[in-house]
Amino acid sequence: MTSVLVLRGGPDAEHDVSLASGAAVIESLREAGHRVHDEVINQITLEELAQLPGEVVFPVLHGRWGEGGGLQMLLEQHGRPFVGAKAAAAALCMDKDRVKRLARDSNIPTPDWILIEEEPIALIDLPLVVKPVDEGSSVGLHMCDTVETAKAAIGALLQDNRRVMIETRIEGRELTVGLLHGKSLPIVEITPAESTYDFAAKYDRQDTQYTVHPTLDAPLETQLSQTACRLGELCEVRDLARVDFLLDTQGTPWLLEVNTMPGFTGHSLLPMAAAAQGLSMKQLCDGLVQAAHRRGRESAQAPTG
Repeated sequence: MTSVLVLRGGPDAEHDVSLASGAAVIESLREAGHRVHDEVINQITLEELAQLPGEVVFPVLHGRWGEGGGLQMLLEQHGRPFVGAKAAAAALCMDKDRVKRLARDSNIPTPDWILIEEEPIALIDLPLVVKPVDEGSSVGLHMCDTVETAKAAIGALLQDNRRVMIETRIEGRELTVGLLHGKSLPIVEITPAESTYDFAAKYDRQDTQYTVHPTLDAPLETQLSQTACRLGELCEVRDLARVDFLLDTQGTPWLLEVNTMPGFTGHSLLPMAAAAQGLSMKQLCDGLVQAAHRRGRESAQAPTG
């Protein structure tokens, strides 16, 4: 039995999603026999963190600060073992531009994109996607078929002081590959009732369909799993992650992004994939805590000097 501090909430746009994810993690850890301290936070300080109990921290936060390196930097400074990516990997994966550059340099297909610092004079070919560089859960995502709608979306995001990118829109099947302790989980296909897998389709609607082990050619399935694992290694993710792809009509999988703290809500994809491999939520969360606890023990036993 381990004393676990679960952090949830946070200052980011995905605050409510984090609350739901964290509640599911708390329930599962208690079922596994752990002593759990539930802490709903905004943007915690190092001093505040030091006052909270727990041998291991499970930071179930989503978004720029909670998942993008800010919180992870505090946890590293504090020194308590925690679940998930280290600060450098978390910051890398939250930045879609950096991940796409890494993929491109590693010959992993990813849709063409441009960073936008101000309203552009010219756009990449329509149709396209406008989105923030450093948000998750499709927050701020705009699917644009005209220059006018694209410019309006860009203007709105820039007004919010967000870093913005435009990306070639790939039409095809949405596929995701979960990573758990360095190995790939079963592939999940997402089929929204409407054309876009946006925030509402992820969390509010009940008509999005999820297919574990979708019908794919064996070589393609192997390629997706191997590419996800390779990206996990390149990004130096730890414990868990989720890699999202679009599969076009020619059979090419295009990388969209890497998530270092996937959701744990009732609609979430990594727990769904883990369950298909025989891991219950209780086993999934318990294994993540055990991995972090083991790192803490090994670090404490490591020789110094």
